[in-house]
Amino acid sequence: PKVKTDSRFWEAVCDERQKPFAVELDPPETTEMKKFIAGARELQANGASIITIADCPVAKPRMDSSLLACKLRRELKIETLPHMTCRDRNLNATKGLLLGLSAEGVENVLVITGDPIPSVSRDEVKSVYNFNSRLLAGYISALKKTVLPADFRIFGALNVNALNFHVQLELAKEKVEKGVCGFLTQPILTQEALDNLKLARQELDAKILGGIFPIVSKRNAQFIHSEVTGILVDE
Repeated sequence: PKVKTDSRFWEAVCDERQKPFAVELDPPETTEMKKFIAGARELQANGASIITIADCPVAKPRMDSSLLACKLRRELKIETLPHMTCRDRNLNATKGLLLGLSAEGVENVLVITGDPIPSVSRDEVKSVYNFNSRLLAGYISALKKTVLPADFRIFGALNVNALNFHVQLELAKEKVEKGVCGFLTQPILTQEALDNLKLARQELDAKILGGIFPIVSKRNAQFIHSEVTGILVDE
């Protein structure tokens, strides 16, 4: 059946005849935005359905993902999916941010627990962690019954490269129970990851966008495999 929504991205996700693309664009580390905006325009011109924006990846400060999501939606009219970590905000800050996103017409959010603060920074920066990603999804779902629009969409992360994937699958099922409607996976670059994706499609009552990542050289592959947490590259 046709999905009734203002989101062309979500309509495409729910239509097996279409192939939507969600592309992650890292926020800038300074106030200089020209490169970020130019990158977003290029992605939009080349068929990106929605742009996802990380929330201070690896716990290092960058421009706020939600503010960037609102700016891209206003200026480029492209749908955005800001990440929201549980690391840096308490209940009040989280609710306030969600209200602001909704008011700006950004009605997608990807909830993740978030990387821990690097040990060298812990004397100056403290983690909050009022939630984990499952509790945050449940909190947003509760707000949908009171102050957020009913079609506010909650996404989650699914690590298909995990050694104990059955554990990840059970956590994903809990997320679905808490209101998560879709998952984005880590890049799928091994047969095991592909098998895990197929299993997840059978087991989860949610949409899944499989991770695609271009490997550009042997050196690039070796670096990603050994240095980037959560991504494995086939031998």
